[in-house]
Amino acid sequence: MTLLEQLNTDMKQAMKDKDKEKLGVIRMVKASLQNEAIKQGNDSLSEDDELTVLSRELKQRKDSLQEFKAAGRDDLVSKLDVEISVLQAYMPKQLSEQELEEVVRNTIQEVNATSKKEMGKVMSAIMPKVKGKADGSSINKLVLKHLDN
Repeated sequence: MTLLEQLNTDMKQAMKDKDKEKLGVIRMVKASLQNEAIKQGNDSLSEDDELTVLSRELKQRKDSLQEFKAAGRDDLVSKLDVEISVLQAYMPKQLSEQELEEVVRNTIQEVNATSKKEMGKVMSAIMPKVKGKADGSSINKLVLKHLDN
């Protein structure tokens, strides 16, 4: 089942359950996917493109969550928590800390990186491998940690 089919099925269920929060998030994701398809000039998106859109939406919410927490906007924090949990249900299984560390170490060896100057090279090699399965900031911290040594 493609992501769009899954979203349609879940949208119907959310309507039946009268789950307004979930319904709103699903509609927003569908709109983002359709906008991306139009932007690319295609009828549909590849799985990779769908994952990119989902990751972007999730990242936007996580960034907003930090801002709202800092501003003390608890009403918006709880709303974003719901949106994040709905979005995460459509994301691939996240890598564990150990799995992520192994990918980072292997990639650093593959590109023969030895210093922080080669951070960009390492990150550009890692990101396609872990797309949607790990947060970019946690990958960044791990790469920095391993390049320091």
